[in-house]
Amino acid sequence: ATRELLDVFAAMLNEDLPEVGEFHAAVPYREVDGQTLTLDVIVPKGKGPFPVLVYFHGGAWVWGSPATHRKLTFRLAEQGFLTLSVDYRLAPEHPFPAGFNDCVHAIHFAAHNAGRWGGDPDRLVLAGDSAGGNLAAAAAIELAHAVGAPSVRAVALLYGVFDFTGADSTADDLTSLLTDAYLGGEQSLVKDPRVSPILKAADLPPAHIAVGSADPLMEDADALRSALTRAGNVHEYQVYEDMPHAFMQMEFLPAARTGIRRMALFLHQIVG
Repeated sequence: ATRELLDVFAAMLNEDLPEVGEFHAAVPYREVDGQTLTLDVIVPKGKGPFPVLVYFHGGAWVWGSPATHRKLTFRLAEQGFLTLSVDYRLAPEHPFPAGFNDCVHAIHFAAHNAGRWGGDPDRLVLAGDSAGGNLAAAAAIELAHAVGAPSVRAVALLYGVFDFTGADSTADDLTSLLTDAYLGGEQSLVKDPRVSPILKAADLPPAHIAVGSADPLMEDADALRSALTRAGNVHEYQVYEDMPHAFMQMEFLPAARTGIRRMALFLHQIVG
């Protein structure tokens, strides 16, 4: 019921989509446990090859889909990225590592298939918001030293969750509920870098971190910035004054489009 209510709200944020070159909905990328998982492919206008951006939606690991974030991903294609927006399995029906594994699989799919839509797999980047920011960071770290894995050139992490290690003692009831849903009640997983990517922040590629100053997850963003600074990793940290969580989907807020452009500029600077 909560998902249905949030879907109605999301639909209002996804009206008046910008023009793109092509849109391919629900492209299959994985068969698992009798289920076909899909992703949306948004092709920019113009002539490729385009840098490839794999996007993981937010929704606290329990809600959301490519449809709930369609306008944001269309904006990324508008900025010149072949954008693949991933539909991964959700908790509590599918707790960790199901959704995480789906995201890693989608990156492999992108690297091997982006050329079908004019993408350049040698210029592969990841992005995600909130729970999707966690998944993007964790997947980039997982692939950093994996033999034969796609090379992730950069990540854009929008108001993400990067550290679960303190959640059991400081979280409110709702956050605890969502955390338990994603981890399947296995609190020992908070020390797994696939769950708390800040634990291996030094393995991240160049990173763009964006957050609003009114976002309760600003502490996570600032902690990741500090970890990347200590590690000497290339990164950019943007704080948007008075902006709430998920503001880049809210185009009635002035910082939404600005945030998208800044993120795209950073990624273009890295991949060329």
